[in-house]
Amino acid sequence: MSRLLDRYFSRKAVGHWKRTAQNAPHEDLPLLRQQRDQARVLRAQLDRLIQIADGRLTRPHIGTQNFPRPLGTDWAWRPDLWGSPLPVTGLVSLSRKAQLDDSVALFHDCPLAEIAVRQIRNSGEKDLAPFSLAIDVFSFQGSFLSVSVELPGSAAEGLTRQHLVRAHVTVDSERPAEVFARLNIQNGPNTEQVLRKLEPQHATSDIDFDLAHLSLNERRIEKMWLDLIIQDPGMNRVVLRDLTLCRHHRADL
Repeated sequence: MSRLLDRYFSRKAVGHWKRTAQNAPHEDLPLLRQQRDQARVLRAQLDRLIQIADGRLTRPHIGTQNFPRPLGTDWAWRPDLWGSPLPVTGLVSLSRKAQLDDSVALFHDCPLAEIAVRQIRNSGEKDLAPFSLAIDVFSFQGSFLSVSVELPGSAAEGLTRQHLVRAHVTVDSERPAEVFARLNIQNGPNTEQVLRKLEPQHATSDIDFDLAHLSLNERRIEKMWLDLIIQDPGMNRVVLRDLTLCRHHRADL
């Protein structure tokens, strides 16, 4: 009975505001002002409901850590920027280091700083991440632009040269863009690096970083981070639709 009454009153409210809108061009001004104030209060509550409902009903769900993992994976992670909403969804005229959240920063050396970034909600059928990071670049006179992702401490716990670190990156761009991924591992005073190029003809790339040939002191690993380096980014829009990382042991031969 309660649901039937809710539907009845909802239809009555819709009818009331429909008639009010139709009569607004000819309504007395004092009454019109009162109706406007009532409509603004109602709109604020409706907008809040729509925002919450969109966040809960739009797939993929916010905060999800669901993504493919190789057999034998012992650590996996999707950075929060691609999983949860940022307090500030967009920034323009970025400084040479722009911290987007606790683990993700954008670096560049362009003096004009005609760069804008925005977190956008994913809703495509093939999307696994709740959010994307869109980077709009206009005139670019610098030599590099990169998105740097600092991995949590758990990524380095128990890491050995027998591990493969895999980055799964999904990139869309308005015009073809060369993107490189560089894994950095700080161990003591040294920093080991592995550079790989994303496949230009594919929107999604699975990149394996092989640690076997690094001069890695496994007992002194202090910090790990991933750089996504965009070549010649001027007059382009690059959307990082998803980024996940995991590690697994190489197969014994």
